[in-house]
This record gives sequence, structure tokens and C-alpha cells, in this order.
Amino acid sequence: MDKVLYISSAGANLAMRAQQVHANNLANSSTPGFRRDFVSSLAVELQGDGLGSRVMPVARGLGSSFDAGIMETTGRNLDVAINGDGWLSVETAAGTEGYTRSGQLQVTPDGQLVIAGGLAVVGEAGAIQLPEFQSIDIGIDGTITIIPPGGANEPVLVGRLKLVNPEPGELQKSADGLFVATAGDELDADPEVRLRTGYLESSNVNALNEMVSFLSLSRQFEAQMKIMKAAGDMASSGDRLVRDQ
Repeated sequence: MDKVLYISSAGANLAMRAQQVHANNLANSSTPGFRRDFVSSLAVELQGDGLGSRVMPVARGLGSSFDAGIMETTGRNLDVAINGDGWLSVETAAGTEGYTRSGQLQVTPDGQLVIAGGLAVVGEAGAIQLPEFQSIDIGIDGTITIIPPGGANEPVLVGRLKLVNPEPGELQKSADGLFVATAGDELDADPEVRLRTGYLESSNVNALNEMVSFLSLSRQFEAQMKIMKAAGDMASSGDRLVRDQ
């Protein structure tokens, strides 16, 4: 009887955790560059008396899908999308280096280049600070050129985005949604990473698939609750039989 409760409660907990992850995926289905998360689990033999004939699910942790999103044209010269593999480097709120595929860049009133959430974009020499300009352009290799105000129309090179391209196993998603290096170190720039200016990469979340998975998990959770109730009813029946004898 106890094994049934353990197995059912473990299944219900895992289904509930997976629902939370799918709900977060759905909430970010329109967030540029977002990477879909999933719960990884494995089956573990339930320990105890008797034969080892029952297994229970145990969550191993969160994983992220590195499938690319769709390139959507915006025509905005500060929107950039990674063309192929690679990541933009930004400075996290903790001052460390994080990585994102979201390329909605903006320039603050004091000239700092940031992403949509306000985090500073990192260049090859740290956070990128721009001088005043009348126009700006970002090249496919991440180089940033400007036309100074009132100056000649000759572009001036003012910096270069730090673009990295680690193996998927070298990155993990942090609580703020950014990816960080698994080893904790800052990654080296990769000059082979290329950008597309005037484009944004969409989230790689398929809203329909997420909704179907969410509903399926709801059914699994309900089934586990019914099993636990049935186990409780069987235990109560057994107690009554013992008392009536």
C-alpha cells in the first residue's frame, strides 16, 4: 500500500513541476530568442520490502532546447539575430557574463548599448559605451560603426559585439532566463559567429505543442490523485475488516 502512495505522489509531483515549466514556456512564446525548457526525469526502483517490481519517476532537473527560432524581419538597424550557432554576450545583474539570443538592442540616454531588459551588451573590451551619433550600423561580424553628428559621412568604428559559440553542454539557463557557462568562466569570443541585422529570432516555443502537453499533464496529475484516493479507500476497507472480525 505504501509503495502505491509513494509512486503516485512522485508521479503527481513530477506532473505538477512539468506543468509549471510548460506554463512558463507558453508565457514566453512571443519572447524573442527564448529557449524552451523541459523537465528531465528517470525511473528509479522503489526501495523497500518485497520484490523490486515497482519504479517511480524522479526529476533530474531542467533542460533547455537549443533549436533555433524563426527569423522575423523588423527593418530596425539595432535589431540583430544570430545567423546559425552563437550567442550575444551581456552583463548580468550580478556583474558576471551571460548569454542570450535576444537581439533587441537599444541605446540609453547616456550612450550605453543594452538589450531589451536593460542589461549592458558586452563587447570585446567590456560593456559597450557609444559616443553621440547621427546613425549607427552593426555589421554581420558584430562590428559597430557610427556616423558622428555633423561630421562627414565616413563611418567610424566604435566597437564590436562579443559573440560566442560554445557547445550546448557548456551552457545552462540561470534563474533570470539568461544562459551562463556551466564551468562558471567567461567564454572566449568566436570571430566566426555571424549576425543578421534588421531581424529578430523568435522564441522556439510551439504554443500548440505546449498546450497539448499541458493538458496531457493535467490528466496524468488527476490519474495519480485517483490512485492515491483508491489506495486510501482500500486501506480503510482493510481496517474495517480487521475491526469486524
